[in-house]
Amino acid sequence: MYRFLLTPRWWAINVLVLLAVPVCVFMGSWQLSRFEDRVQDHRTATEQATEAKKEAARPLASLLPVDKATSGKRATAKGHYGRQLLVPDRELEDRTGFYVLTMLRTDGGKALPVVRGWLPGSPSAAKAPTAPKGEVTVTGALQASETPGQNGASGAGGLPAGQVGAISAASLVNLVPYDVYDAWVTLDTADSGMTAVPASRPDDSGLDLRAFQNLGYTGEWFVFAGFVVFMWFRLLRREVEFQRDAELGILPDGDPEGPGGRGEPEGAGEAGPRDQDPASTPVR
Repeated sequence: MYRFLLTPRWWAINVLVLLAVPVCVFMGSWQLSRFEDRVQDHRTATEQATEAKKEAARPLASLLPVDKATSGKRATAKGHYGRQLLVPDRELEDRTGFYVLTMLRTDGGKALPVVRGWLPGSPSAAKAPTAPKGEVTVTGALQASETPGQNGASGAGGLPAGQVGAISAASLVNLVPYDVYDAWVTLDTADSGMTAVPASRPDDSGLDLRAFQNLGYTGEWFVFAGFVVFMWFRLLRREVEFQRDAELGILPDGDPEGPGGRGEPEGAGEAGPRDQDPASTPVR
């Protein structure tokens, strides 16, 4: 009954199933591990943000370059404020406003972008408080350069003079006449009545859309594995039923192995004497 499993066609089907199921299970397990890693990164980032608020500020140079371990740490730097820019379309407490970004020229020659605070409404240089004069010491949360789409950052050009879409060295290097650190700081306490901007989490460290996509892909791969097994059993059952019907002499309509060559009974298609039209019988 099951000797058909040794035919070349079924050998190919069996090999395909034996390869497809482990691949689907492996991919599902890998996607699940990615989701678990993102959950762990979310927990680590939450604990790190809590601890960073309690830790003493460290010199900027000791925290560079910015990575997942140093992002959000409290940094301190000295210098003189330089050019001031506005960062439009930033949300805070469900309101849209803009950041006041001022370049801090350090003794090393480079400039550190410092977000001194947030103001509601449309960007306006008249609304933004003037930066303090003379040497200042800033303390705030260290952040990595933004990329378009992150934290409301925009990569679109055409902004009015004095505005920038994303806080990054790549965006600022063309707007200021000095080198820029590949990082920025948001002050712990905002200047001149502005609202302090909270530190954001590092990339890929939260339960964002990509994390739940990994979870969805996990389910899809396991469903694919189950579907492959289901189709194999369905094909097997269909083949067994066909073999049993053949042993009983039951063939599907139109089977070429039928006595008439087309699955028809022998003699079908031949008109007998009783089937002939009486009007066509010659009169003697």
